[in-house]
Amino acid sequence: MLGLTLKEISTSLKKGQVSPTELCQRCLTFIKTAKCLNAYITVTEEKALKQAKEADKRYRRGQPLGHLDGVPIAVKDNFSTAGIETTCASKMLKGYIPPYNATMVQKLLDQGAVLMGKTNLDEFAMGSGSTDSIFGPVKNPWSYSRHYRKKLVPSRQLETEDSNWLVTGGSSGGSAAAVSSGTCYAALGSDTGGSTRNPAAHCGVVGLKPTYGLLSRHGLIPLVNSMDVPGILTRSVDDAAIVLGTLAGHDSKDATTVQDQFQSFELPEEIDVSKLCIGIPREYHASGLSRETVALWSRAADLFETAGAKVIEVSLPHTGYSIVCYHVLCNSEVASNMARFDGLEYGHRCEIDYSTEALYAASRREGFNDVVRGRILSGNYFLLKENYEKYFTKAQKVRRLIANDFLQVFSSDVDILLTPTTLSDAAPYVEFIKEDNRTRSAQEDIFTQSVNMAGLPAVTVPAALSDRGLPLGLQFIGRAFCEQQLLMAAKWFEQQVQFPEILLEGDLDSLLTDYTPKQQLYKTHPVS
Repeated sequence: MLGLTLKEISTSLKKGQVSPTELCQRCLTFIKTAKCLNAYITVTEEKALKQAKEADKRYRRGQPLGHLDGVPIAVKDNFSTAGIETTCASKMLKGYIPPYNATMVQKLLDQGAVLMGKTNLDEFAMGSGSTDSIFGPVKNPWSYSRHYRKKLVPSRQLETEDSNWLVTGGSSGGSAAAVSSGTCYAALGSDTGGSTRNPAAHCGVVGLKPTYGLLSRHGLIPLVNSMDVPGILTRSVDDAAIVLGTLAGHDSKDATTVQDQFQSFELPEEIDVSKLCIGIPREYHASGLSRETVALWSRAADLFETAGAKVIEVSLPHTGYSIVCYHVLCNSEVASNMARFDGLEYGHRCEIDYSTEALYAASRREGFNDVVRGRILSGNYFLLKENYEKYFTKAQKVRRLIANDFLQVFSSDVDILLTPTTLSDAAPYVEFIKEDNRTRSAQEDIFTQSVNMAGLPAVTVPAALSDRGLPLGLQFIGRAFCEQQLLMAAKWFEQQVQFPEILLEGDLDSLLTDYTPKQQLYKTHPVS
């Protein structure tokens, strides 16, 4: 049952093959079984069971609210949730309980979705590995799969107390691990430079970053206001379209959302891609791109061409400047956004009381980790009066050039861009942490962050297993507000590749039981 997609489990609920409460209890049991993944910061067991019982009543009356009614979902812990602690995986917000739900959370709950809990992430979503959380790193479920384990030599077999396990990618690694491991059927992430697509690719699930402004950011604790987008992680492209239809549209609480009403859509089973023009950006043949990823990328292009699509090489000439540009803009907005956490209004407050300045400094030093403090310092440097024109203004101009590259390509015949999502498959933790956070982010987000600067939609689809038995994903980039065309192309590709089923009871359950750490890594949050 835990191996079904959201669309399939919704059908099972409507047919009475399983009740929402039974399904919720199964997911809660599996969350405990798979607790060594550290995917959840807070498990809302009491709240989930109450919501499931309410869904039971609706199904008995024959009046379910829709596809999401009674379906277990999870939410990244940087979305505000009323009455439930929201930490951003940081000491700064530990103990903070919002009085309201983020718009995206409220829309899910309004459709009867069952909230299983809040998922782990890099502190304040600043990272690409989900390794920089005060609650500890998230482990990739594929670390425990038969696919991967049989590739390991005996001396490198996984143990819970060592660090040979794989990272999930980040910063929405907890949400990706939750969906991949079968503890929920969909999850909210956030995507500022690839934070949904990156972990989706490493964990073998679908990760959708919608067009900027299509989904409300109200209640999403901001990282970079001009690039942040709520992301969707699911087990299939159909599921992503279902969740998108629930979430998209204008929100009076977010002035950046679209004014037009969003028309939800259902993807057809039979899809014709013969009229599509697929662009292959030559600049995405980046240094460090693995041989396997290049081969997979080429095979994907061949699949489209064989089906009658036109496949052409295109150029995005300013791609090489995007990482540096993103670094300047990201840190500048981080410095501005993090200024609100001063130890006075809310958040962590130190015990120093002899001066306001000392209180600010000590509270922020204790509340933020090195990564967050480093970005704040860099951002403030870029925003100094004497540096503003030299760094921030120039970066904004380069951002416009990057966006114009995409506009020029899409104004020609090109409908969809096909690119890698990551350089390679997931890295072992011991290898990943050898680099500093900034270097890791530059490497991991090389194919994803320019999409955020252009505000375009993109989706990653799991495509194959690497030689090590780990997921590899490919990214599809579309025109602004053309999610239907984008997801149709992605679904057609998904149908062709038939990616191996995600890790579930038959694979993970027996393995994770043997590899349960002594210390419980998640907490159950009481809900009044």
